[in-house]
Amino acid sequence: MSDTLLAYLNGEYLPRAEARLPITDRGLLFGDSVYEVVPAYGGIPFRVSHHLERLDRSLNAIRMRNPLSHAQWRTVFERLTAQSPGQDQSIYLQVTRGAYPTRSHVIPNEVKSNVLAFISLKRPRDEASVQRGIRAITLDDIRWHRCDIKATALLANVLARAQARDEGADEAILIRDGAAMEGTASNLFIVNDSLLITPPDSDELLSGITRDLVLELARESSIPYAQASIALSDLETADEIWLTSSTREVAAVVELNGRPVGDGRPGALWHHMDALFQACKARLRAGGDCHVE
Repeated sequence: MSDTLLAYLNGEYLPRAEARLPITDRGLLFGDSVYEVVPAYGGIPFRVSHHLERLDRSLNAIRMRNPLSHAQWRTVFERLTAQSPGQDQSIYLQVTRGAYPTRSHVIPNEVKSNVLAFISLKRPRDEASVQRGIRAITLDDIRWHRCDIKATALLANVLARAQARDEGADEAILIRDGAAMEGTASNLFIVNDSLLITPPDSDELLSGITRDLVLELARESSIPYAQASIALSDLETADEIWLTSSTREVAAVVELNGRPVGDGRPGALWHHMDALFQACKARLRAGGDCHVE
């Protein structure tokens, strides 16, 4: 199926196999690029303005301007998702600083960015797997200090996820200076005494779109929550642990470092939040709005 789909590259729509960048592209040579992953439920992109605003922040942080307006990005998304109407999809987009004749660490005076985007079909929700929950381990956070930039230089994340898999876990929760930050590709929540807690925004973690929606849903539903540092000891004694992302949505961690979280099953508050999140998706699929005021 993916072989027949078109990708977007620098203003053109062409078969994915023909969408190519020069070997001197700085995204390839230095990881000098940023990206976003936008879910599209029923073919309708999810929280587009939030994703594009985060893209702007990432580009500004690496001294670039967004090469497309938000309206132009929306047109790209509409054209790509129209290839599989009504289906759940994932839109990947990337902006690199471009390709230049000379390989140099110096940022060129005139930036000619490369822009690409493509879709992948999302697998249907596996209810049994979701209700079973996931396993996680804790690892030292060896990443740089600007994790708020959604950069494509993800080797530290990749290696941490590989170690988690080696130890029979699904994800690694990264620990920096005694505090739990986030997963390798997910944001972190814990529940202690019915209080939902997530680490505050900082340069050392990525503020996730799904994370922000969970906070909005909590506020709308009068669920007590706080943005506060989570000590490793608090993580290890939490009643519930969640990991959120565009891919995982809201996943319940039922085992941490080989020990059960709570009673080893997704907790009551997770069930409540998962229902709220799925209802939000259903409204979007039905042509409604998933925005929460």
